[in-house]
Amino acid sequence: MVMDITEIMEVIPHRYPFLLVDKIIEFEPKKRIVGIKNVTMNEPFFQGHFPGHPIFPGALLVEAMAQVGCILMFKSFNISPEEYVVYFMGIDKARFRKPVKPGDTVRFVLEPKVIKKRMSKMKGEAFVGDDLVCDAEIMAMIARK
Repeated sequence: MVMDITEIMEVIPHRYPFLLVDKIIEFEPKKRIVGIKNVTMNEPFFQGHFPGHPIFPGALLVEAMAQVGCILMFKSFNISPEEYVVYFMGIDKARFRKPVKPGDTVRFVLEPKVIKKRMSKMKGEAFVGDDLVCDAEIMAMIARK
């Protein structure tokens, strides 16, 4: 493991219930990052999405992907989270291929298409086991707080 939850919380500002990354298992600066989300029935959104048939919301899959990308940006350029924030700029080509359910472990793999100190565009994929469950291109920028 490259980063545990404590280290993740030192890098990104998200907290429960919106922190959607449990650990980082691979990191190569400016090239690749792999993060893990363990999905449990205790997540607050399962009360309404959907009663009797819990499905992890697709929008939150993309948000979790973006959080992993945020870590890649901060760590690649050694940027201080006390002074800077990452803003989500866009989502392109998002596809939701299979439902994610409680008990699943989602593996997010992000590789930059463009990565600069202040902006990035990344290809993201989410897997449960070997199954691709979601993919998208995401764009983000770093700005002073």
